[in-house]
Amino acid sequence: MSYELNAVIGRFDLLRSRTAAMGAEVVAPLRQGMGLVPVTMMSPSFEQAVRAWSQGGPVACVEADFHGGDGYQTAAVWHMGAVVWGPVHAKDFTRPRESWPINGALAQLDVVVSASEEAEGHDLFRVLGLGWEQDLEGWQSAGRRARWAATYDDWHQEQLAERERAARAAAESEKYRRLPDVPVALDGKAIMNLLDLPPGPLIGAATRHLQELHLERGPLSRDEAVTRLRAWAVGQDMGHSGG
Repeated sequence: MSYELNAVIGRFDLLRSRTAAMGAEVVAPLRQGMGLVPVTMMSPSFEQAVRAWSQGGPVACVEADFHGGDGYQTAAVWHMGAVVWGPVHAKDFTRPRESWPINGALAQLDVVVSASEEAEGHDLFRVLGLGWEQDLEGWQSAGRRARWAATYDDWHQEQLAERERAARAAAESEKYRRLPDVPVALDGKAIMNLLDLPPGPLIGAATRHLQELHLERGPLSRDEAVTRLRAWAVGQDMGHSGG
């Protein structure tokens, strides 16, 4: 598996404001309020841009290239128009992770390991989310998806909202999933006839309801299952026949 990275990393809001006038540049959001500008080529003109960006806060120029487990990292930190740390280059990664070039540069940007991220050790590379994409194209795509966000808070709030929507959708879907190895007093055909329903997810919801009653109350007789299912259907506002 290969991994390639050539980018400038800094505060998302700083990079967003500095690249807005450039038009073509994208900023991919990372964790901890940080962002990443993927770089196609570190030319003298781009170095001038980095110099200007660093006037607003420290930024790191990072590079990594790995193929089949072998590779290298290079990193340097700019601030106030000058290199203030590095450049550091490494091909040997047997030393502690905090000494690796990119991790060293990220520490200069005040990236930290939170209590919830202790499992990552001192690998700030992983903590920040630099493993989310594997190459330039992936980071460019991530940046384009976030182009609508004027600030990191805008993007972060939408991420939280999206997770909440996904959780609600999963919870809703769970209502229609039949529990494995739990008996049900009425089969699907009987439920369809009783509630006058076509085949579909509501049959699954009705089946799940009967299974949950079985778990709560023990085995149901057919007559009790019919009575309770009709009452449940009224609560669901789906209507039913008198069958």
